Amino acid sequence: MKPLFLHVLACALAVVPWPGFAQQTVLRVGHFPNITHAQGLIASELSRQKKGWFEARLGGDVKIEWFAYNAGPSAMEALAANSIDLTYVGPNPALNLYARSQGEEVRIIAGAAKGGAALVVQGDGRLAKPEDFRGKSIATPQLGNTQDVACRAWLKKQGYRITQLGGDVRVLPTANPDQLALFTAGKLDGVWTVEPWVSRLELEAKGKVLLEQKDTITTVLVSSAKLLETKRDLVGKFTAAHAELTEWMGKNPDEARKLANASFKHHTKREMPAELLDRAWGRLVFSPEIKRAELDAAVAEAQSVGFLKGTPDLGRLVQIPQEAGGKK
Repeated sequence: MKPLFLHVLACALAVVPWPGFAQQTVLRVGHFPNITHAQGLIASELSRQKKGWFEARLGGDVKIEWFAYNAGPSAMEALAANSIDLTYVGPNPALNLYARSQGEEVRIIAGAAKGGAALVVQGDGRLAKPEDFRGKSIATPQLGNTQDVACRAWLKKQGYRITQLGGDVRVLPTANPDQLALFTAGKLDGVWTVEPWVSRLELEAKGKVLLEQKDTITTVLVSSAKLLETKRDLVGKFTAAHAELTEWMGKNPDEARKLANASFKHHTKREMPAELLDRAWGRLVFSPEIKRAELDAAVAEAQSVGFLKGTPDLGRLVQIPQEAGGKK
């Protein structure tokens, strides 16, 4: 039997951290295997190589765990369920979660990418002008994601009646890899998606870009509201590291492409040919800036197709924490 003082000491050590052994903080971060999420692709690849970009800038007591999603609604479900803490995502799913939670769940903390989204149609000319779309089938990555909303809003502006299950034009939420296979087989008339799938549809399936969203915000970086409230300094450091990574990508495009391609291969089991990667990359502008007008435009589109009821107060949505923890 242990002496009483040893028993008490053992109990104390079980609940009191030993000096020099700080408890590790785990940040769970989401991204998609798309070039529009290049910062996430690059950073997750560096984490796999034990050269973590965020880890090096957040300190040794922070561990980054990466999670991949097909599209924004799935990532927002994970954020709302407290399965992830931050994620790269399109603006519309973030707006939708913000509205559904009455502003309680999510905060946009930085921009990430613009452009890289487009409507690709079959190269046989069956879709050449808006009036050709009646009765046709157009795929999008997921119901309610940014491209799905953009597709429905555009079709509505052309005078078509669009519903979730039918209407004058069938909008079919379909995972990106399945879009390519169905489009190649001629079972889809068009696809509204993001890079590298836009370029793959062009190069591998002989598709034609009919409409390109060159200046539209494609990707933002968001945090759970809880994380920002409880660990603002840490989120500030993460946001600063994201901005630094974005700047590095601009100065080192060849190395950035190489790392993004390695990450893409990890997720999809195939590497992007140089022609495909160059074409996809060239359609994007990577920037940590985010403007309220861009979000207002996204709100208007989502409302026009019934994904946002009423006008949510965006006053709390964008919160860009400074590295020192102050409000910006």
